[in-house]
Amino acid sequence: MFLNIKNLTKKYNNVEAVKNISFSAEEKEIICILGPSGCGKTTILQSIGGFIKIDRGEIILDGKNIEDLEPEDREIATVFQSYGLFPHKTVIENIIYGLKFRKYKKKDAIEEGKRMLEILNLEGYENKKVTELSGGEQQRVALGRALIVKPKLLLLDEPFSNLDTKLRVSMREELLRIRELFNITMLFVTHDQEDAFSIADRIIVMNKGQIEQIDTARNIYLNPKSEFVLNFIGSANIDNGYFIRPEAIRISANGEEATVVGKTFKGFFIEYIIEYKDNRYKMIRLNNEKEYQINDKIYIEMEMREI
Repeated sequence: MFLNIKNLTKKYNNVEAVKNISFSAEEKEIICILGPSGCGKTTILQSIGGFIKIDRGEIILDGKNIEDLEPEDREIATVFQSYGLFPHKTVIENIIYGLKFRKYKKKDAIEEGKRMLEILNLEGYENKKVTELSGGEQQRVALGRALIVKPKLLLLDEPFSNLDTKLRVSMREELLRIRELFNITMLFVTHDQEDAFSIADRIIVMNKGQIEQIDTARNIYLNPKSEFVLNFIGSANIDNGYFIRPEAIRISANGEEATVVGKTFKGFFIEYIIEYKDNRYKMIRLNNEKEYQINDKIYIEMEMREI
């Protein structure tokens, strides 16, 4: 494996922020660490980047143990949630900042910076101050500054949290494009499952400093390994150790009778509350399908799955 994390443990004041965390990533894979605030995901990212010292464990990158190395010696670049750009510097100065530690001559560094601006569709921006840029443009500058030093691993901390919905979509596509251009492995943390589902090859679901499940988005959604994962990922009806997703309740002429008791328009779908065998369940239907009203009798099929 290209990246191998073994039994990573970090304590703060005798409280284990993360405990015996182990996972791996292949070259060019995009891994997402997903979980609520305080679950330990940022601690893992900062440990791999070298910004905090771990109490126990191994961090192996491309066959080399790096847990004792300083951040600048790890062949890893990090894009922080706040971007960490220098407001008094121009775009090109921000992008080439890391090259001065690689002994680049200024002329060569500027040429490298201009090539990076072309890759990131920021031609003509080199002399602008970063404070003049939009959120999406600032993030591209932060990506350029990270990528220009040719890291083996790119770490991203909540990369989409400062962007509006439209920009989030375009930046997800941008990260996928960057992965192909630079053949780079990425590890990013988020609390937003839509971000994770959109671009991650595999997702690590975290809870209280431990891993709940590692799998593809599809398997995590359809086959959650714990009640925490089931409740954190999407929405589900739970009944005595079994669950069914709202979209898995199907209308069927040969089904059993249920009654519509609630209804909420949610844009491209309508969420219904139905009463079936003295229990209530959420059911969703696309808004271009037949619409039901409160007290309508419907006929449904459902197959409960074990948690």
